[in-house]
Amino acid sequence: MSAPRSFILIAIAFLLWNLMGVASFVMQYLMDLNALEKSDPGGAKIFAAMPAWLWLDYAVAVLAGTGGAITLLLRRRVAVPLFLLSLIAVVVQFGYVFIATDIIAIKGVVVAMAFPILIFVIAILQWRYATAQVAKRVIR
Repeated sequence: MSAPRSFILIAIAFLLWNLMGVASFVMQYLMDLNALEKSDPGGAKIFAAMPAWLWLDYAVAVLAGTGGAITLLLRRRVAVPLFLLSLIAVVVQFGYVFIATDIIAIKGVVVAMAFPILIFVIAILQWRYATAQVAKRVIR
């Protein structure tokens, strides 16, 4: 059974989204905190205080999501647990950021929460979409 065109387009969109996540991770991990301090002192403080395990969690989130998108394109069932792992890592990452930092006080509710909510919603959509494609037998 061939995959519908919409499946291919959605899987490619998921892959592009996750590759942007990988690029964001690399840029943030390598960023110059001294330069950030000049334009965003609060953000620099939060990044400087990020524990190593949170960076690892962030890497898991973007790499599992990318792996999920690739395996979805390859129509492999392993996309489902990879997207679920990515979703769990996203929850851990932003849970820590919102509970253990003062990001909301620094950035304000809308600025601090808008993009993380979008990331969370897309992570859920990716996992649910892959799960639905297994049920439809589009991926095996």
